[in-house]
Amino acid sequence: MRAAESQHHEPAARSADNGSDAILATLDPEQREVALAGRGPVCVLAGAGTGKTRAVAHRIAYLAATGVINPGRVLAVTFTTRAAGELRGRLRQLGGLVPGTGLEQVQARTFHSAALRQLTHFWPTTVGGPAPQVIDSKIGLVAEAARRVRMRAGLTELRDAAAEIEWAKVTQLRPEEYEAASVKAGRSGPTEPALLGRLYGAYEAIRTERNLVDFESVLELTAAILSEHGAAARSVHDRYAIFAVDEYQDVNPLQKLLLDMWLGGRDDLCVVGDPRQTIYSFTGATPEYLLRFPSEFPTAPVIRLVRNYRSSPQVVTLANKLSATPSRLSAPAAPLVAQRPAGPPPQLTEYPDEPAEAAAVAGQAAALIAAGVPASQIAVLVRTNAQTQGLEQALAEAGVPFQLRGAERFFDRAEVKQAVALIGGAARSATAAEAPAAQVRPILAGIGLSPQPPGGRGTARERWESLEALAHLAEDFFAGAPQATLADLASELAIRSTLGHAPAAAGVTLASLHAAKGLEWDAVFLAGLTDGTVPIIYAQSDEAIEEERRLLYVGVTRARERLFLSWALARTPGARRSRKPSRFLDGLLPGRGTRSSDRPGAGRSGTGRDGRGGRGGRGASQGAADAADDPLFARLRTWRLATAKEQGVPAYVVFSDATLQAIAARRPGELAELAGVPGVGAVKLDRYGAAVLELCAEAGSTGPPDEPNRADGTAGE
Repeated sequence: MRAAESQHHEPAARSADNGSDAILATLDPEQREVALAGRGPVCVLAGAGTGKTRAVAHRIAYLAATGVINPGRVLAVTFTTRAAGELRGRLRQLGGLVPGTGLEQVQARTFHSAALRQLTHFWPTTVGGPAPQVIDSKIGLVAEAARRVRMRAGLTELRDAAAEIEWAKVTQLRPEEYEAASVKAGRSGPTEPALLGRLYGAYEAIRTERNLVDFESVLELTAAILSEHGAAARSVHDRYAIFAVDEYQDVNPLQKLLLDMWLGGRDDLCVVGDPRQTIYSFTGATPEYLLRFPSEFPTAPVIRLVRNYRSSPQVVTLANKLSATPSRLSAPAAPLVAQRPAGPPPQLTEYPDEPAEAAAVAGQAAALIAAGVPASQIAVLVRTNAQTQGLEQALAEAGVPFQLRGAERFFDRAEVKQAVALIGGAARSATAAEAPAAQVRPILAGIGLSPQPPGGRGTARERWESLEALAHLAEDFFAGAPQATLADLASELAIRSTLGHAPAAAGVTLASLHAAKGLEWDAVFLAGLTDGTVPIIYAQSDEAIEEERRLLYVGVTRARERLFLSWALARTPGARRSRKPSRFLDGLLPGRGTRSSDRPGAGRSGTGRDGRGGRGGRGASQGAADAADDPLFARLRTWRLATAKEQGVPAYVVFSDATLQAIAARRPGELAELAGVPGVGAVKLDRYGAAVLELCAEAGSTGPPDEPNRADGTAGE
């Protein structure tokens, strides 16, 4: 057990005249318990929409208001700039509620931001010489490393290789350890593990030679300095005595190492997280640190936040059903308790094919907008980025504005920085006679804001959307403060930039389930919920299947009022309707119980009914041989050549001839079937799956004799 620095979990002594009671007044009983917990370790298990940021902010504010802590010695760590900004914003409001608490001194930062400040500060006195330069992207160095190890790779392969290097570094693997660890973990990189290990080694050599650091190195080197240099460690320990970590279920081994260095054997640590929202294990994140927290700190109270303030009771009920499946891998979680008024029931809808599903989603989104729901309060979420193409087309045809780009780094966009600078310059030269609200759009027009958006979905459209969002933000600002000046707007933008508080996007958000974490909308569409997609086909282990269920849970809990879940029985019109709704919907669909296929590998396509790996009893080798003379095989080779040229890689890097022959022999009609073809791994399935299935559909999908095409609209069991 760690030695505590101060009293543990005794209610902070309140002062009757300093207004501290006002900090507690708006909290529910569980949030109040968090705020009243004294110094020392505290574990908060916060369900979706239960106000975890609110609870943490009020805890810090109350301890500061009652004189128990010095707010200048608090470090609150988050995972995103947006979350850090939200926490700073809440502390700012609470500081106004109880003046004189010094809450503006609290440091709310991401792991990387906090570590980089320390690394830059201590480098000259511990390592010597100028501090290393931080690289924003690994791609350039990975490309150079690939040339050193004679690995030919296009941009997509380089990105995948960079992701593998990141995983290796956060899990504290050396280049020589990568191959064995990758195989054991079931990783699916862009090339064989041995070559990736050599690539990783070359990347690290180049980075070190040039005194460069990536984001993982920032954490690693900071931890090393604090471990090896006592003066630096004492300085940090004197600076920070109280720690709070948000989203603790997403901490990876490297972040945990750094956190332990910051603590230095102390235990003034409050962690907040939800095991039901662990969805980033592929990056090295693990919920084990959250689940083991009571064992690591035996005196820590475990406080559960269960009152959901985000979603309607109907959405909460569905979320509870989804997360209620017993599992030996999950910690028991109390069901959420809805606090909002009743809303419409979630809609679960089956469609004959993907175009029909996309058209229906677009039509429903258009109807919601016509009924008064802002487009910015609608989201369409999918499992993979490859699923967005048909939805983009359907939304465009329905006249529904949408945006694919997230707002996480809104104020870092070049056009936004330029616009903010121009508004600041205009504010300095503005006269009292000029109406500030009327000046913003003309200012932005000079850098590309036109009355109507440009056509298509390219850089020009994304730039226009950023400027339009900024114009709307300005209009809302002046509507709420009619006497404000242009200088006031410039100040507001500066604060928002510091806090990471981006404006809402003007259109419907189209994003992946992973990208939706931490966000919420009035109406949410979860599309493409078929087995083989949710859970994804390459999720084979119990752990991977369970994470896929959690991913769907995250999607469901993004909705405030309206929730739409849908799936399509076939990829294209007229194709065999062989798909099944996601196994996670069992028990949610009327008339359906739990299927016995809720286990790894069950319910997968890719083998014929005879179970011998081919269609209608034909073996894979015979099918591959026949495919050599198949027109589809020729079309696949033509597509492969064009794709390889576009990516600047050899054709075999896309798919080998043997794999193309097997595809032509099987003629897969869906991702699940394509995944069963030898040579089609997880990365290639996500990257090329849609294009390959399109070619197969165009060639005509012929089902096996004993599995005729379904035309009755049923999913079949």
